[in-house]
Amino acid sequence: MTKTALITGATAGFGDAIARRFAHEGWKVIVTGRRQERLDALVEALGGPEVAHPLCFDIRDEAATRAALESLPEGFAQIDALINNAGLARGTAPAQDCDLDDWRAMIDTNITGLAVMTRLTLDRLIARRGLIVNLASIAANWPYPGGNVYGGTKAFVQQFSLGLRSDLSGTGVRVTSIEPGLSESEFTLVRTGGDKAAYDKLYAGADPLQPEDIAESIYWVAALPAHVNINSIEIMPVSQSWAPFQIHRE
Repeated sequence: MTKTALITGATAGFGDAIARRFAHEGWKVIVTGRRQERLDALVEALGGPEVAHPLCFDIRDEAATRAALESLPEGFAQIDALINNAGLARGTAPAQDCDLDDWRAMIDTNITGLAVMTRLTLDRLIARRGLIVNLASIAANWPYPGGNVYGGTKAFVQQFSLGLRSDLSGTGVRVTSIEPGLSESEFTLVRTGGDKAAYDKLYAGADPLQPEDIAESIYWVAALPAHVNINSIEIMPVSQSWAPFQIHRE
């Protein structure tokens, strides 16, 4: 029986790599994002409309999310795995210097969008005894200067995942929180407003995680026997570990 995965935020980075990994293993994939041209190119790369179905909408828009899910053709209507990948960070400034619009964008995408998508697909996932994978971050556990609201949104994702595990007891639905550390993707260009110099400086010499590393971890979770649940995976590149606590001195 062919399974179907719904992958949000599939137009770049983790989402693109996840879609490719699952399609490679014979899954059908529903790929979402805001850029139609990228979705169309991804569908073609994955093997066409028999393998992949694009849904172009902004996950912050509940009405658009509902309409997109209701539009799924019969061959993609049953969902075996939801990979809540869509998310973003904006800015690296301390809280007192941040823009409220940036904070709202992170909350609306990383929290509200993820929660709405989860609720709107839960009945289908329960019917298929499926899997939910939520993309959190090490920022959920380890604060750092400039992390403020971004870290708070990922702490929500982590706790929401645990709450789902509790509520879905007995349904057969599995839930996993994936918590990456330093990862190289378009995510950082978005966070820095397209600052390529900052992007290059962050990753220089660090051998960071790549989108394919996260895709491999998620596929491993999905491929485990149905009675096995991985609650969370915290994953870092070998080059990254914990820093000393910061101390301000007068």
